[in-house]
This record gives sequence, C-alpha cells and structure tokens, in this order.
Amino acid sequence: MANLDPTPAAPAHREPAAGAGAAPAKASAAPSVAPPAKASAAPPAASAKEARSGALLRVVRKAGSIVRPAPKRRPGSGLPARKVIQVLVWVRRAVQAGCLGLFLYFLFQTGFRGSFASAEARVRLPLPVEGFLLADPFVGAMTLLSTHTVYRGLLWSLGILALTLVFGRVFCGWICPFGTLHHFFGWIFPSRYGKGGKRVEANKTYTRQRVKYYLMYAFLAASVAGSAIGGLFDPICVAVRAIGLAVIPAAQYVVSVVTGSAAGTGSRSVQLAADHTQDFLAASVWQTKQFYFHQTWFVGILFVAILFMNRFIPRFWCRVLCPLGAFLGVFARFALFGMQKDHAKCTDCNLCLVHCQGADSPQGGVKWRQDECHMCLNCESACPEDVIKFRFLPNRKSALVTPDTGRRTALATAAAGAVIIPTARIADVLDANYDHRVIRPPGSVEEREFLERCIRCAECMKVCPNNAIHPAFFEAGIEGLWTPIVIPRIGYCEHSCVLCGDVCPTGAIQKITEEQKMGVGQKPISIGTAFYDQGRCLPWSMSVPCIVCEEFCPTSPKAIWVEEVDIPKREPVAAESGKEPPMKMVHVQRPHVDPSLCIGCGACEKVCPVQDKPAVYVTSVGETRSKTNVILLEDTDYNKAS
Repeated sequence: MANLDPTPAAPAHREPAAGAGAAPAKASAAPSVAPPAKASAAPPAASAKEARSGALLRVVRKAGSIVRPAPKRRPGSGLPARKVIQVLVWVRRAVQAGCLGLFLYFLFQTGFRGSFASAEARVRLPLPVEGFLLADPFVGAMTLLSTHTVYRGLLWSLGILALTLVFGRVFCGWICPFGTLHHFFGWIFPSRYGKGGKRVEANKTYTRQRVKYYLMYAFLAASVAGSAIGGLFDPICVAVRAIGLAVIPAAQYVVSVVTGSAAGTGSRSVQLAADHTQDFLAASVWQTKQFYFHQTWFVGILFVAILFMNRFIPRFWCRVLCPLGAFLGVFARFALFGMQKDHAKCTDCNLCLVHCQGADSPQGGVKWRQDECHMCLNCESACPEDVIKFRFLPNRKSALVTPDTGRRTALATAAAGAVIIPTARIADVLDANYDHRVIRPPGSVEEREFLERCIRCAECMKVCPNNAIHPAFFEAGIEGLWTPIVIPRIGYCEHSCVLCGDVCPTGAIQKITEEQKMGVGQKPISIGTAFYDQGRCLPWSMSVPCIVCEEFCPTSPKAIWVEEVDIPKREPVAAESGKEPPMKMVHVQRPHVDPSLCIGCGACEKVCPVQDKPAVYVTSVGETRSKTNVILLEDTDYNKAS
C-alpha cells in the first residue's frame, strides 16, 4: 500500500466519468472541463455543483425518503477505531473544556466584591479557589523538600500521583488548564508551519524535550537548598499569575475604554447596554475598579510569547518547559495503562503523528515514549491499520518507560539548581542590606521560611480587595522574583482583611484570624512602620492645614497623632512696590507617628495628597514576623550574645 503523506501538495485524484478514457491525450492540456454525463446520471446542473463542492453532503430523495451517503472512507485499510476509544476521545475533550472552565471560574471568583464596613464580620471566600494548586504534585514535592513538611492542603496532590501511576500522564492531556490553553490556541490559530509534512516533523520526538527534565532536576535541587523558586515555571502558577495579573486587568481596561466610548454616543440603548455589561463583568469576572500590578507587563509578554510558540511547536510549553509534566513523566513509567503496537501492520501513513499531542513517538518502527505521552488517545483514534491499542498491562517491548536524559547533564543541572540558591543569598538583599520596599502581606512567615514556601502563584495578589499586593521584580533579589509585596501607594492593606492567607496554598502566608491581625486581646500584626518626610509634608513644610493621614489611620488608638501649633505663613500675593508679602499666623496640625501603634497598613501613604512622592511612606521595619528588622531599641537586646 502506498504511503499516505498528509501534506496537501496535490489535489485528490477523481475517478473519470464513463467515456473519458477515449478522450485525446491533448485534452489534458486544455482547461479542465467535465465530460458529458450519461442520461442515467444526475441532472447536469446538479453534477456541476457536486463537482465544484465534493465535500458537501448529497441528499437524494427516493420514494419520499432521504438517503444519506456512507461516511467518508478512512485512508489505508480503513479499519475503524474501537468504539470505546472514539467515545473516550470526546470524553477527554469534554473534560478538558470543563477543567479549563472550572479553573477560570475559580480565578474569576478569587476576589472579594463586598464591603468591610463591619469590623466584626468574618470575610472568607466560599469556594476553594486555590484547588488546582493544592492538587499540583510538583508544588507538593517542592514544599516537602524545602520545608521537610507537607502543608495539609497539598495532600490532594497525592490523588494526581495515584492517577498517574494507573493511567500515565492523564493530568497533562485531560486536566491541566494550562495545557488545554495551549491545545486550544494551537487549534484556533494554526500556522502554515504546522501543516502536512511539517506537522509530522514537528510532532516527532526531539532532544529538546529533555529540557523540562533538566528544569525539574534544577528546581527540586533548589528546593533541597531551601527555596521554592520552581514555582516560576510551574504551569498552574504560571496560568494564575499570567491570567490573573495580566490578561484580566488588560481585558478590564479594554472593556472600560469601549464602554466609556459607548456611553458618549448619546444613544440611551447603547449606554444601557454598556452599563449592564460593566455591571455584569464587575460582579462576575473582575472588580469594580481597575486593578494595576507592579511590572506586570513582563508577565504578560512572557505569557504571549509562550502561546505564540505553539505556531511552531505544538504544545511547546508541555513538551519543552513544563517541570510538572516532567515530574509526572517520572511516575508514568510505572503506569498500568499504556500503548501496545503491532509494528508489522504499520504502513507509515503518519496519521498518528499528525494528531499526537505529546510527541511521544506513536508511529510504527520506533519505541513509544511512555513518559512523554499525554494519553490523548488521538493516535489510536486516527490509526486506520489497527496498529495501536491502549490497554491495561500492555507489552512493554515496544515502549521506552524511562526519561531520555543524559546522566551527566542531569547531574549538572541538579547541581546548578542547588548552587544558585546560596549564590543568590550571598548578595546583600537578604541579610546585610534588606530592601525597605519588601513589605510582605500580613501573616507571612519569616523571610527565609517564606522563600521556602512561596511558589509565586499570585493567588494573594489576585484576591486582595484593595489592589495592595503585587509581584516583586528584583526588590527582593533574584530569588524573590514575583513573590508578593505590599505597595501602599497603589493600595493599602485593609485593617480587617485576612483573605491573602486564606487562599495561600503553601502556608507562606499563614491563615490568621481577624482578632490576631487587629490585636483583639493581643498585640496586632504589623507589616511595617510609617515615616514622614517633613520636607514634603504640607503642615510641616508649607504651613498648609492637612490631616488626611490621621483621619484614615485605622488603629485604635490612632498610630498617627497631631501636634497643634500656630506658625507664621507668608501671604500668597506680593505687597505694593515689590515689598515682601505680609505674614500671618495660621493654625496647623503637624502629624507624628507612634511606632508602638503603627501596623504599616499603608492607608496614610495611599491617601497622602502629595501625589508624585508621598510625604508619608511605609517601610518593612518593625514587622512582626522578623526579630531583626526592628526599629524600637527595647525590641533588641544589643548585649545579648549572638
């Protein structure tokens, strides 16, 4: 049987009509004209129409009934796939769509759209919005190695490992929302580079697929050294971070511009439609106000670049960069369910390669890569020769079960991962010259333990109702990239809010109560201390009355107190004959900070009317979680032996 190359280089050959064989040879050089049909054939108009659109369904009416032609014949031997496989392929597509929809729904619901008017009210999210992160085995492995403990919620990841030990990497092909996103974008934005023979070549197994295993080794070694920096590449973390901090705010900005333009049209119906759209999206997708995130352009550009790579390499992230896929691939070698091939039947039609998602060598004549297979079942569904069968306890002679990585390279990448952490920590940002801008959310553990636990998932940033928590760029050093910090000028920490700890999947931000945070019967949790730049403060430097910061201070008693003074102030207009303007006495209230009461919430900095650089600012000094980052002398015993 001839090989069936899927390259659409030449049009399909059509059978000639009766009598066409007697036509002169030179007719082939003339324009293509259909030969006359016999009287028994369909009417000429219908025949011409069907010749132009052979893919259309023909409907012939006979004796009042409609007879539909047989389905299109499969290539090669035309053997149909097993019915159970055909059903499972559609079930897999439905599960993929459902898991992606559930992930996006959880992400949309990661936010509080109510009010904190009552300090006694306990605000919690009704849904387990961090559920996909809790079910992430790679996250569980990193935190186990870095902290030597397992955060209780991460025990759900054992279920995914158990599923992998039975069925292989079904998480990658069926459940993972980030993988489905790549699958979807590769489908709706196909490229000319991904068709025919080029797609066959792109779906073959390449050595570049080893990269994800090297990343996995490096990140696990870094976890042993005490850092969960691997969260930078975990697919669930990437999806939450990119969609939550870049895609949703960008969509909100675009929609607000469009609806704002619609409101200016003067048409009442258009204005009502714009208002209803805004109200619906604010209640279900994003917050009522526009959210901004620190340096989020970088997160967004990387996300777009990763999706764009699918035009050249199908499911580029899953095949080349995903450490979670590599982690599951290691366990997939023990899976009870797998592929079995009958190489003698293979005709090298390559249809299995055309539809392969994992680039796991499903074609005949080579061994199947079990650690790369996403269990999409497309290969068996497409095979017309009954070469491929998925079953329990298959014959392993036609499979490679161990990851194809060089031992020396694997050891080198693991060593690099272990070395990069102490290398990053000998810089001055952690111990010797701690950056004052690194203000961690309330409930955060001590900095070293924080870096052991934080996976940079951005759940805390997405849930913060005041847009106060942001991804760090290099304020906390390279190890602290995209870890959460509070930027009070953008948003302040709500006095009675504990949602950031409620959604943290690893315990980097502890689940604290409102009583602990506000100091009911105990000392309140502090994340920093406020300071005044008297050269910019209006009452101090310009003799202008202003007590906005004192009015917004949420503590009781207030951490900001004012000093009542009468001071001279020059009139704003010049006197006659160019003399100096006259002076007058004004009464102002000069603000001061009581560091024993300040909790560093940043409300004062947020509302300061000096816009470009506020006259009051918050730094991390005095935070509750640290025993060394202190400001009050009585908190530090300098005579104590170190």
